[in-house]
Amino acid sequence: YRSAALKKTPLFDFHRQQGGKMVEFAGWSMPVQYKDSHISSHMHTRQHCSIFDVSHMLQTKVHGRDRVKFMESLVVADVAELKDNQGSLSLFTNDQGGIMDDLIVTKTDQGYLYVVSNAGCADKDSAHMKARLAEFKAAGFDVDLEFLDEALIALQGPSMSQVLQEGLKDDLSKLTFMTSTLATVFGVPNCRVTRCGYTGEDGVEISVPKGRVVELTEKLLTNGEVKLAGLGARDSLRLEAGLCLYGNDIDETTTPVEATLVWTIGKRRRKTKDFPGANIIVPQIKAKTDRKRVGLMSSGPPVRQHTPILSPDGTLIGEVTSGCPSPCLKKNVAMGYVDAAFAKNGTDIQVEVRKKAVPATITKMPFVPTNYYSG
Repeated sequence: YRSAALKKTPLFDFHRQQGGKMVEFAGWSMPVQYKDSHISSHMHTRQHCSIFDVSHMLQTKVHGRDRVKFMESLVVADVAELKDNQGSLSLFTNDQGGIMDDLIVTKTDQGYLYVVSNAGCADKDSAHMKARLAEFKAAGFDVDLEFLDEALIALQGPSMSQVLQEGLKDDLSKLTFMTSTLATVFGVPNCRVTRCGYTGEDGVEISVPKGRVVELTEKLLTNGEVKLAGLGARDSLRLEAGLCLYGNDIDETTTPVEATLVWTIGKRRRKTKDFPGANIIVPQIKAKTDRKRVGLMSSGPPVRQHTPILSPDGTLIGEVTSGCPSPCLKKNVAMGYVDAAFAKNGTDIQVEVRKKAVPATITKMPFVPTNYYSG
């Protein structure tokens, strides 16, 4: 591991001016929190709205007549059936059925697919897409990749739409969850606004020309509803919403079925079995797997990644992959993998915290109800 200079987003200096406490994340220098505590920032997002800098994520456009065929050779989604400007959460899988990354694919009406994938997998994802591109081009298909150099900010929380609507000509109520549009936002042209996010709240991600992202962020912050939020709040919000973090909760050793992400696999794709690892993944859907991703709740000492999960009689049955005290529920929430026999909601189990067994319960996710806007 060489400690290369950390990459900086176009908002790096702005974060520092705003009192952002910077930490290393996926090779980037990112704000973990600002002047407010992690808890108050978390609650502000649930009650009002917050801006998160997500410029570290990889944004890609896939061009060409065969762009859908190309994308479907890499991911589990039915991209062909998406309506114009509709997006879907999907997964890059490998030939062993493991998850290489999670991503959002949007089928725009501008003649390209817009893809957002994780910062920590940026090098792997781009290499993977480029290798497949070379194969497709060699076979005479019409497809091209464009890796974007834009900034990306997420505006998340129940008051997002009233805040953003002031800076938009178009009616935001027409933009439903997982749809996308090109717009001028508070005077900044050529922004892509996608109604999605990682907090469980109503929200958008806005792709912005990087020379103007500070200007747009400052304009949004003039509204008293809006505050900046960092990685600390982002993590506890996504965990309350039951959402996976790549590298913690899903990785190349987990399959979509074990991860309870079968819903991301298009129905047509299950029949055609023409995505990477399909011959391993599709049979698992019927046969079930030995282990399963579950949510769990406990009181007492906080539960963290790698905490052992035990059966009532103290046998090791799994491991926590993400955990934190829930600011909204005042209990510990966590997710992890357990032997399938213990995966049913309501099952009493134990977690081993500091060598002590603490009672816990398998709990349905999301832990906090989601508030996505579906029109």
